[in-house]
Amino acid sequence: MPQELRIEPDGFRLDGEPFRIISGGLHYFRVHPEQWADRLRKARLMGLNTIDTYVPWNLHQPRPGAELDLAGMLDLPRFLELAAAEGLHVLLRPGPYICAEWEGGGLPSWLLARQDVRLRSNDAGYMAAVEDYFRALLPVVAPHLASNGGPVLAVQVENEYGAYGDDTGHLRRIADLLRDGGVDVPLFTCDQPGDLARGALPGVLATVNLGSRAAAGLAALRAHQPQGPLMVAEFWNGWFDRWGGVHVVRDAADAAAELDAVLASGASVNLYMFHGGTNFGFTNGANDKHTYRPTVTSYDYDAPLDEAGDPTPKYAAFREVIARHAPVPDEAAPPPAKKLSVLGVTLDRTAPLLDGAPLLGDAVRGPRPLSMEELGQDFGFVLYGTTLAEPGPAVLSLQDVRDRAQVFVDGQPAGVLEREGHEPAVAFTVPRAGARLEVLVENQGRVNYGQALHDRKGLLGEARLDGAVLRDWTSRPLPLTAASLERLEFTAADRPPVGPAFHRGVFDVETPADTYLDLTGWTKGNAWINGFPLGRFWSRGPQATLYVPAPVLRAGANEVVVLELHTAARTTVALRDTPDLGPEEE
Repeated sequence: MPQELRIEPDGFRLDGEPFRIISGGLHYFRVHPEQWADRLRKARLMGLNTIDTYVPWNLHQPRPGAELDLAGMLDLPRFLELAAAEGLHVLLRPGPYICAEWEGGGLPSWLLARQDVRLRSNDAGYMAAVEDYFRALLPVVAPHLASNGGPVLAVQVENEYGAYGDDTGHLRRIADLLRDGGVDVPLFTCDQPGDLARGALPGVLATVNLGSRAAAGLAALRAHQPQGPLMVAEFWNGWFDRWGGVHVVRDAADAAAELDAVLASGASVNLYMFHGGTNFGFTNGANDKHTYRPTVTSYDYDAPLDEAGDPTPKYAAFREVIARHAPVPDEAAPPPAKKLSVLGVTLDRTAPLLDGAPLLGDAVRGPRPLSMEELGQDFGFVLYGTTLAEPGPAVLSLQDVRDRAQVFVDGQPAGVLEREGHEPAVAFTVPRAGARLEVLVENQGRVNYGQALHDRKGLLGEARLDGAVLRDWTSRPLPLTAASLERLEFTAADRPPVGPAFHRGVFDVETPADTYLDLTGWTKGNAWINGFPLGRFWSRGPQATLYVPAPVLRAGANEVVVLELHTAARTTVALRDTPDLGPEEE
């Protein structure tokens, strides 16, 4: 049955009755689809009446003009149907830019294949791509709008645009595309208090994002927008982690008190996040404020539901606060789900990456290294190669490493250069004339926030040996998809191979359950179970375990594959019943 959310001078009205949005962020693309219904039910039981989700353009349309991918974890229509079945409304945030600590802020990497593209602007090429995306997406969304009897009450225009620019004309173009595409529910923008003037759009509801000082933030919103509903579109009840940092947490009582202040003011609210989920595979983003900082695999976010969907102390504290201001179901949330523990899983088969690279991707020859975007590649690695003419001591200088380069000479490790450390050169000895130089470059996540969004990957610019430009390169894309990993040839090995290698093992499970892959003793790389990409690990921390959703496992034999980018110091992993997200802030 159609519903109508109206924006009135004194607040929201739903079908003519006063209505307050009490929402929580839950990104379908960060949660296994077989667990969506569980998370949505727990949202309702905490007292939420609405769910908020972004839509990741880069996953839904991985190639220009391609049909939308709506399979598996990207089945947006099914997610919206499950939300409706649970009695929840939806705030939809289709971008095209979403931030979300997500790879590239959700903007597809193929946009960067054009050197002069200007993202998040009225640049002709950028807007043509946005228009094509919306033409594909909005007909999928339309049946789920509240005006058509669906759960989507309102749709966001772009995302925190005031933190990036002040081009109201660009926001107007995005809003017009939404309207022209059939979005007839209310539109809204969201910005931090100091960015409201730059990011708001006349005639569209402005909302504010904050984590503390709620009274001041809401006052800034009211000063900017003298009448209409007050809403905190992102109430930051936790935060995300970065590699090399600590696990960020926020005291439940402190967060609950701030939430109480928001609700006591009469404002609507969206918790960011209600349930964070996981940056599976290569999907984490990064920040770059003069130093590049990639985000970890876990998006636990210290949220009311943890990464495995279990209630945390914040769940109970927030439920108590919400009950002071709105009806809360009598039924309590279920207890934490049972977890699986399997110790001492031996990885007794190996496949060296350098030797097996031809099975994983086709090399492209050229006078210089090609970027990922020039290779039409989104995620993963590129293996670059060239031949060195003269033996003896040498210094390799790389103009711009995006983001981490491992250097090999005739297959032997010669050094590592990291964008994060601003490291430009490595010295080694060339053993013979005609030695093979290989550089394995990892995309550790495209920047998702700020002016550094134009974040191309691979080796950019010139590569020099002792000051002379190296020419005649091969550039081999290694996206490491599940399909490509099936082509690897694993063999038994008496000792771990030198350099990057895949390690494979099998373990048995009687009854599948959530678990955590413990990679203590391993250095850096990625892991898969039954072909499902769990994400990245790094001994740098803070995160030491990778979440394994129960639906990834099966009764009986299960396969685990670990890519170790450095020589493996051990041959076993473990599945544990508790996570280790690292030391917390003091």
